[in-house]
Amino acid sequence: MKKSIGITPNIETLFGTRDENVRVLEDGLNVTIDLRANAVELEGAARDVARAEQVFIDYESLRRSGYTFNNGDLNSMLRVLTADPTATLRGLADASRQRSLGRRMVQPKSVNQRRYVEAIEKHDMVFGIGPAGTGKTYLAVAMAISALLAKRVNRIILARPAVEAGERLGFLPGTLQDKIDPYLRPLYDALYDMLDPEKVDRYLEKNVIEIAPIAFMRGRTLNDSFVILDEAQNTTSEQMKMFVTRLGFNSKAVITGDVTQIDLPNARRSGLLEAIDILKRVEGLTFVHFDESDVVRHHLVQRIVRAYDEHRAQIAEQQMLLLSGGKNADAAGVGGLRHAGSTDSEDESRKVSGD
Repeated sequence: MKKSIGITPNIETLFGTRDENVRVLEDGLNVTIDLRANAVELEGAARDVARAEQVFIDYESLRRSGYTFNNGDLNSMLRVLTADPTATLRGLADASRQRSLGRRMVQPKSVNQRRYVEAIEKHDMVFGIGPAGTGKTYLAVAMAISALLAKRVNRIILARPAVEAGERLGFLPGTLQDKIDPYLRPLYDALYDMLDPEKVDRYLEKNVIEIAPIAFMRGRTLNDSFVILDEAQNTTSEQMKMFVTRLGFNSKAVITGDVTQIDLPNARRSGLLEAIDILKRVEGLTFVHFDESDVVRHHLVQRIVRAYDEHRAQIAEQQMLLLSGGKNADAAGVGGLRHAGSTDSEDESRKVSGD
């Protein structure tokens, strides 16, 4: 099927730098898009052409209404749209408007990120689990700021376990807070990236935004708050139970972690792994899992995550082969002993019978 769409002024901005957005649509919707002198020609299956045409219609409508796409937002929306048949460009743009942070909007860059953001909106407790670079912490902080600016909560509390990854807190100079701050720095970075520095400092000074190690949460009840626990894979079982029971009225909690990067001593089980097992059937909370396809950092990060996953799978396979080989060897040894035993018994019986 072919369909021709008349060109309106500035519609070419939809195409993106070096037509990157066109390639996303062509690959994701299985259509061919050709820019003519006074029209855009779409070719493909009827259903795919209809979806591509709707993108152009929505884009023109949004542009006329004054909607502005910033910093690759359009490309991210198109990637989500092509991966999710139920998504539309207008729907994604309207959802971003509702999550405005003032100078920017919360824009998921993958289907799982979209599910994560929607889960945070719908549930009071959400677990975001996946590898580094998938936006777990960044999106959680963005959703917290959006809720604060919309006055749906009165404060934000960001917590992290102060667990060393081979380093020791005692070697760091300064007070206890000075020693802990480096472990909380990623949370500060996310805040300063989304809000004006003066506003962040003012919120921190007035404790509207509080950043603290998870140990500081004990004994508290957190009402009218948006609470985030980052790096949850490094919590102990006791710490995790303590945290998930802090939730008060009109509050949300988001717990993020990467189960492949646990820095706890081997003797202690991760509180996040235990929570996945214990809480998976609890109504009112949900788990969102990310994979390497959701990585939004440098393209090398995605490849690195995949390489580590493949390496871990190979090691697991080798261990299974060693275990199965050991069991077979043990079985063969036992069988051999039994066979030898029966022969000795037969010899003895022959001697007794005189054979």
